[in-house]
Amino acid sequence: MKDKEPGSGGYPLLAESLLPLYHDLNSTEGRQALNLDSSDYPVLKDVSFSRFRVRPGDDTSCLNLYQPRNPKILAASDMFIKSGRFAFRDSMARSPEEKRNPWLLLEKEIGEGKIPVIADSNSMAYALHLRLGEELALNQGSHAIRLKLVGALADSLFQSEILMSEPNFLRLFPDQEGYRFFLLDLAPEKAPAVAALLEDRLSDFGFDAIPTAERLAGFHRVENTYLSTFQSLGGLGLVLGTMGLAAVLLRNALERRRELALLQAVGYNPRRLGLIIVSENILLLGAGIVTGTLCALLAIVPAFSARGGPLPILSMSSLLLAVLTAGVAASLLATAIALRSPLLSALRSE
Repeated sequence: MKDKEPGSGGYPLLAESLLPLYHDLNSTEGRQALNLDSSDYPVLKDVSFSRFRVRPGDDTSCLNLYQPRNPKILAASDMFIKSGRFAFRDSMARSPEEKRNPWLLLEKEIGEGKIPVIADSNSMAYALHLRLGEELALNQGSHAIRLKLVGALADSLFQSEILMSEPNFLRLFPDQEGYRFFLLDLAPEKAPAVAALLEDRLSDFGFDAIPTAERLAGFHRVENTYLSTFQSLGGLGLVLGTMGLAAVLLRNALERRRELALLQAVGYNPRRLGLIIVSENILLLGAGIVTGTLCALLAIVPAFSARGGPLPILSMSSLLLAVLTAGVAASLLATAIALRSPLLSALRSE
């Protein structure tokens, strides 16, 4: 469903302006006041604007290396709230209407001077270090504003800010006039032409329009960099662990030289002894791999079920097979070295 699209909410374009716009770009009068009459610019026909008031503040996305203390706040209009766009990872919705559209929580009175706000789930967890239902204290002059997180968006373009209702915003920040953040609903093929036109005609306001996919890609690029770093560290750990495993198996076989020499002396042939040692090591390797795999699945399955998508079965199987192969190879090498040791000297020490 287009309007429930997790990342962009179905909006192809996002725009911000340095100076506030006071005219409604959805009305004929507002467009005429800004020299954007649809009769002069047919490309603007059927283009709808969702506009937001903005209180400047710290970026709450992964692009900010520091924990935000004074987050940027957007005011969601009644029209935007009623549209019910974007997908939620979790919310404090109780009624059927709120569960269908968790944005309605922004208009709910929760008492005790608390203001309901909604943020992206990634920003809540990794930037704000808060969970659903917890509060964020915001200093405003001589008093503190208590913002309660009532909804968590699923990987949305709102990772840099938190959102509250427009009536609460006007009551708390009456000095923030006009609108400086916009989401444009239009046919995707018209997006480049509309962006170029608006940036040209509204250049005096510092109007900048970008595709929502580009904004999301910027967030994902940083997240993927972190993931690649941790993946590289994990790969290095796997290589070192496999080398350590090979060393342990080799040492174990070498320490059993006296035992192997005694078994050879009473009639066991080297091939049978090698099969015994390799079987023991494969049993231990298999038990370790199964135990580690189960623990890993317990750790990652909740994240995959929350985010969606298939488990990387092929890559996991390849890694486990590589570890098993390395272990078997080390076991065979250690057995061969141990069985080729001088029999007489090993029996003397035994």
